[in-house]
Amino acid sequence: MRRSVWGTAITALAVIALVGCAPATAPTGATASPEASPTATPTPTPTPDPVQAAVARMSLAQQASSVVMGTIPGTDTAALRAFMTSGADGAPLGGFILMGDNIAADAAAERTVTDALTPDAALPPLIAIDQEGGYVSRLRWDRLPGGRGLQADDPAQVQQIFAQRAKMVAETGANLNFGVIADVPASPTAFIAPRALGADPPSAAARVTAAVKGEKGVVLSTLKHFPGHGATPGDSHVSIPHTDMTLAQWQQGPAVPFQAGIAAGAEVLMFGHLAYTAVDSAPASLSPRWHQIARDELGFAGLMITDDIGMLTSSGVPAYRDLVADGVAAIVAGNDMVLVIAGSTPQTAGQVAQAIVLAVQDGRLPAGRLRDAAEHVMALRMQLALRQAQ
Repeated sequence: MRRSVWGTAITALAVIALVGCAPATAPTGATASPEASPTATPTPTPTPDPVQAAVARMSLAQQASSVVMGTIPGTDTAALRAFMTSGADGAPLGGFILMGDNIAADAAAERTVTDALTPDAALPPLIAIDQEGGYVSRLRWDRLPGGRGLQADDPAQVQQIFAQRAKMVAETGANLNFGVIADVPASPTAFIAPRALGADPPSAAARVTAAVKGEKGVVLSTLKHFPGHGATPGDSHVSIPHTDMTLAQWQQGPAVPFQAGIAAGAEVLMFGHLAYTAVDSAPASLSPRWHQIARDELGFAGLMITDDIGMLTSSGVPAYRDLVADGVAAIVAGNDMVLVIAGSTPQTAGQVAQAIVLAVQDGRLPAGRLRDAAEHVMALRMQLALRQAQ
């Protein structure tokens, strides 16, 4: 659940306060004085939610910048450090995704890169990486199998492999892996098939659960590409794949691995640029309906992030040719974070953040929606800070 780490601490403090305020039990046989009047039990002061309090202290520019995750090429520490403070009005960005060009010779050298991306160690940014293994692998020293190479393995083996992979990722200083494919390919030749963990919903669900359990407590886990790339033929990097599958059909098929991964505790859900036209004509990444389904029907309480928003521009669909406008629309739709990669420059992430500020100011984006998004990001960043302190 969102802010569960902090919620537990808050609950414990509340219980202690209530116990301390409870009246003492009268001795057996004691008679109350007739003159005594009832004394009201003091109401304990509610303990502030630290996540909400932290976001409330942020300026509009800081909130907007915190919901943007971008990237620039290279390993130059000065350039990376400058990029992380390139949000609206110079506010820090909430995240960075490590691409192949950002990877140094080994994990120790990569630590220099991720340290440069962390201007404040007390509140680390979300530093993500696509480390699925096999077909998609940024860490050149990761020789473990992934995707199709795991489809014949039992879940216990998959869990062990993802635990080893999570350790590799954490050693670089990255803290969020975009690594768990919850898609179910419609056929062995489907675009997503080489990366999938299972060829059918039950087997995919079992291995997705195992993968999340393997990463648990080491790096944050991501399920992708919601609501499921396998049912939509085509490559979402260059098109908007679509299907006429109904919601009921989706619930019986592609939804199953996502439900399993959510139940296993995955902290992040990545929304694909995929159109299930019987549910919503818009791609899921820009669909309020699909975000509502994730929250209300699947019970996902974590952080919802877009797949690379630049992929929408790359699709060639005229309605999505403005990357910055697409980023704003993604937050309006219900995403908590916008991922900016394809077609971006060192200025693009900041431009998206500034556009989010303007959208709040002119009423296109409700201030409460941005605040909710910033709280989801802050909750994970505080969770990471707590983990580092232990």
